[in-house]
Amino acid sequence: MPRLFVGLEMPPEVSGPLSALRGGLPGARWQDPSDYHLTLRFIGDIDRRVAREIEDELAEIGREAVPVSFSGLATFGGDKPHTLYAAVTPTRELIELQAEAERAVRRVGLKPEPRKFTPHVTLARLRSTSVLDVADYLALHGRDAHEHFTAERFALFSARETFGGGPYIVEAAYPLQEMWEEV
Repeated sequence: MPRLFVGLEMPPEVSGPLSALRGGLPGARWQDPSDYHLTLRFIGDIDRRVAREIEDELAEIGREAVPVSFSGLATFGGDKPHTLYAAVTPTRELIELQAEAERAVRRVGLKPEPRKFTPHVTLARLRSTSVLDVADYLALHGRDAHEHFTAERFALFSARETFGGGPYIVEAAYPLQEMWEEV
């Protein structure tokens, strides 16, 4: 039974600078840069038949290439921070691709994603990290993630059944088209 999600891969010109932010935060378990990705839709553990149906539905998505820009660092968890991430600016193209992935997954009978889509790339999982340490880290590095790229494909990934999930494997990739405006 594979654990799947739909997402965007991070090219080396983005993962390199993001990985330079590793370190200096007590209690952080840093993600391997090869596992950096932007999740469009978490699917979870499903059987192989449903996985094939999802692959087929995703293949029907015909969207334009997606500009991806980072807008700094942030955390999830409020007073009990559990995740450090690089925030991604939610562009029209990104929001529309995420919505298409959501609809594709729902067409095969899966329930809607209950969480609001917050585009991001997880950099570290935090365990017993104090709010003060996080505040200090963000004061030093919070504005350091400003890379950008154009995603020319999205992918169906599989993950191990462990905390943190990686390494992630691209099970199928789907091209995004460069759209040209008619003059």
